[in-house]
Amino acid sequence: MSEKYKLGLNTPAKKVEMEVNGTFSPKDVENFVNEYQKIVGKINATEYTLDIDCSKLDILQQEMVPSMEGAFTLYKESGFKKVILNVKSSVLKMQLSRLARNTKLTTAEIVEV
Repeated sequence: MSEKYKLGLNTPAKKVEMEVNGTFSPKDVENFVNEYQKIVGKINATEYTLDIDCSKLDILQQEMVPSMEGAFTLYKESGFKKVILNVKSSVLKMQLSRLARNTKLTTAEIVEV
């Protein structure tokens, strides 16, 4: 686990719970993907919701967009029943909505909290 993210499996609720914070470096992204694949590999993602707390995530800088697109593609390929992204910023909500559209992550729901 890193300060940048937390990943957990809530089997009774059929949820993968995630928290992302700050800005990710390429190494953070690599570590995240490895840990994500370990957790998601244990479940049938089509029966699960991916619940992501983005309330402490920084506004995306241009250099982060390709990594975030990669993450969204990963979520899509995993086949989650639903992907919920909780944000506190309307700018971040707009950015994540655009990423979801660009990657065709149709199960995404971006919620401003």
